[in-house]
Formats: sequence, C-alpha cells, structure tokens
Amino acid sequence: MTLSQLTLHNFRNYPELRLNAAPGFMVFSGANGAGKTNILEAVSLLAPGRGLRRASLRDIASQNGPGDFAVAAQLDDVHLGSGTSIDAPERRKTRINEAAVPTNDLGEWLSILWLTPAMDRLFTEGASGRRNFLDRLVTALEPSHARNCARYEAARRERNRLLADAYSADKDWIDGLDVQLAQFGSLVAEARNRMVSALNQRLRQSDSQIFATPAVELADGQLHGEQQLQRMLQQNRSADRAAGRTIRGPHRTDLNVFHSAKQQPADKCSTGEQKALLFSIILAHADLIAERRDSRPILLLDEVAAHLDPQRRAALFGKLAERGGQVWLTGTEPELFRDIPENALHFEVSDGTVTPR
Repeated sequence: MTLSQLTLHNFRNYPELRLNAAPGFMVFSGANGAGKTNILEAVSLLAPGRGLRRASLRDIASQNGPGDFAVAAQLDDVHLGSGTSIDAPERRKTRINEAAVPTNDLGEWLSILWLTPAMDRLFTEGASGRRNFLDRLVTALEPSHARNCARYEAARRERNRLLADAYSADKDWIDGLDVQLAQFGSLVAEARNRMVSALNQRLRQSDSQIFATPAVELADGQLHGEQQLQRMLQQNRSADRAAGRTIRGPHRTDLNVFHSAKQQPADKCSTGEQKALLFSIILAHADLIAERRDSRPILLLDEVAAHLDPQRRAALFGKLAERGGQVWLTGTEPELFRDIPENALHFEVSDGTVTPR
C-alpha cells in the first residue's frame, strides 16, 4: 500500500499542497507548529474514522478558508478523496475514482497505522481511548469492522433514547433494537477477539531485544455470541431503563496490555516502557496485516525518533527498512533521521510550505 501523490485543499495551515510520494521513507522535519503532523493527519483521513487527532471537521478546515477542506491521494490507478463542502461543513464526503461511497469503504483500499505523542497516555487514561485504538487495529485487518461498529452504535443510541424516554417505549420496538445490538455487537466482539488472538501470536515472535514484548487481552466480560448478548440485554432491561442507557455490551470493552517479561500491567510501567510496548504492538500488527492482506500498511510515526536513544532509533529504522512499505515520519531535526536509508525522501516543513531537501 503506497501513495504516489497527496493533495490538500484548505487543510489546516495548507491552503493548497501537492506532494509527490514514493515507496519507503517519507521524512518531514521542521520546527514545532510548522505543519508536519498536519500532513500525517491528512493521510490518516484516508482510512475509516476521525484520523489521528480525532478532530472535528470544522477544526480541520483552514481558519482562513471558506469552511471546506479536501484530502486526495493516488494509490496505483485508484484515486481516493475525502473532505467537506462549504454548504455542509459538518458532513464528511468520500469518493473513490470520483464515485461517492461511504467513508468506511476506504478501509477496503488502505490500511493505515499511526503512533503519536498523544498516544503516550493510552494506558493511563480511560477505556474509550484504548477501545478506539483496538478498533483501529481491527479495521486495518478486517475493513468490515468499521461498518459493524457504526451499526452497533446507531442501534445503541436509538435504544438509549427510548430507555431515557419518560414514557415506556413499545416493547416490540426495544426487542427489535436488542436483536440489532446483539447481531452487530457479536460481529464486533468476535472480530476483536480474532485480532487479539492473532496479535498475541505475532507478538510472541517479536524481537524483545529492541523493544519490550507486550501481551494483550480483551476485557469484555466474555460477551461474544449473538444469543448470549441478546439474553444479557433482555435480562438487564430494567436496570438499563433505570440508568437511561445500555449498561453492558461491546461498547464497554477495554484492552489490557502487559509487559510480558515483567508480568506487569502497562499502566504500572515507566513512560519509556509504555512507549516501547506501543512500538511493539504497532510493528507486530503491521506484520500481521502484511501477512493477512498481502500488502504492508502505511505507517505514520509522529515525533517518534526524538524519544529513542540512538541505538534503538537505528534498530527501528533498520527493522522498518527490512520489512518495506511506506513510512511517514516527522521530527524537529534532520539529524534524527541520519540512519534512514539513502533512498528516503526528505522534506523541510516551514509555516505551511513543504520543500524537498
């Protein structure tokens, strides 16, 4: 999976940008605030979901523009595009080869994984961040997962609306929503379970001399099967009505991560160890995607080089070069990337302009 061109229109601090890309390393260096991460965010919006910042659409559009934005890219002979229009700035529209499609269809064409400084808090903050991270991993492996998550959430919102209503909703109506929740919820839960099982197997093969080796597990109350979920929803309906929301289900799943060698939860590890665990998960998952989808995912690594000592930095770049694929990296100093292969493309970013080095 390699982009050959990226085009931005009214995207953050880029009124217009057209960037030619190539397989291998795409390296962007420049001062903080110059717009390096904005480029990676644009690429991340070529996958299902809200991108690596999870920003609102209005925040993505250039402050000096009319309110719309667009991201487009060339993938072999396929043209991908996503963005908003001036008359509908809160509605994202997506096209593949100029045909309008649901945004989740992007997952059929591209798998994109990223690692950002904000993810350093993944293990210490709430479960929703880990759940979003988990679902991104699953979607990169099984693109249909994004659609199943969206359908589950739509049914859950409608059920919650009925549960919170002061008047008792029609029993048959809620029964029908329970069927939908159980159907899509089981698909979501089973896909997560498959991914965690496959990822653990891949992690056991990883090189622990470079980064710590993690083990991952689902905290989902073992609620996987469709009939099991439907029974749970029916049994909990009184409690759910009292709470005005659906208390249990796949929307409450958490992802537990452990440092295998230390047998220690990730949230009890040092900041450096937590970053190493994340590195290991991303690299192992990229290998898993390459094996299952017969093509390596695009990796977006934002400011990762600065937080590694020179030895681990060189080892990381060597690992990435050995595996191939397209890797987009940012950093404040070009010197951080001296161990990257000579055929890498280097760019200087300065106040919304991008210049080849």
